[in-house]
Amino acid sequence: MRFALIAALLFASVPASAQSVRSGVGSRYAKMSPVEIYERGLRSMRRGYYTKALEDFNRVRNYHRDDPISVKAQLAIADVYFKKHDYEQARFAYEEFATYHPRHENLDYVTFQIGMSIYKRAPLAAGRDQTATRSAVNIWSGFPARFPGSTYASEVEKYLGRARNRLARKELRIARFYEDRQAWGAVQGRTEVLVRRFPESEYVPEAYALLAIARHAWGDVQGAQEARQNLVAFDDSGTLVAKVDRHLARPPGERPREEVFIRPYRVRGLMPQAPPSR
Repeated sequence: MRFALIAALLFASVPASAQSVRSGVGSRYAKMSPVEIYERGLRSMRRGYYTKALEDFNRVRNYHRDDPISVKAQLAIADVYFKKHDYEQARFAYEEFATYHPRHENLDYVTFQIGMSIYKRAPLAAGRDQTATRSAVNIWSGFPARFPGSTYASEVEKYLGRARNRLARKELRIARFYEDRQAWGAVQGRTEVLVRRFPESEYVPEAYALLAIARHAWGDVQGAQEARQNLVAFDDSGTLVAKVDRHLARPPGERPREEVFIRPYRVRGLMPQAPPSR
């Protein structure tokens, strides 16, 4: 009896505001439906109040899972992270949504946003690591076939072209690196990859010109002429063709009999590789 009286007195001594928060009365979610909470989150997101928006969307998602609005809240969470430029977290949220809702009507948008979350994290400089760019290309490849008639098809095509062009620029940069060292076999390998994987890139003409020069330097006269003919179709001004013709007018080189060690292309510095310890 004594303990019950003490407990009652202690509860009575707690401020009314604290009791209201503890019971849920007076909180920002009291007497609000899931739809109202979701709509308030949308307003906060539009105004840039991302922390408040995340609180509302997470509230709907975690406490109203049986309500259809919880699915929209889950997608909105990913959108908030994307708007915050937290692209890694956005990617995780979009991928999670796609996993839980593989047949959702907005899956084309989600797929586009997954690629964008990766693409936004890729460096602009061609000499930097372009793993993220390649990942974005993999996500977007085949988009029209997966989502025919999607309103995001044109956006995907635009960014897919930019991503592929960036990868082509990296291949050409590496080829130039090997050209400076007259490693013509490596030059051929890189330029052939470029024209095969990125045939619509703006760097294809330069790649064909460099490929013709590299083949001629290796003594492959026929291969050099083939590369030159491919170049003609791209070089409207004839500037690159004229450059190639000056090289092809010289005596062809000879393919080296032995492999010559050339340090693999590396962006940060050109320090020689230390020989392996024995």
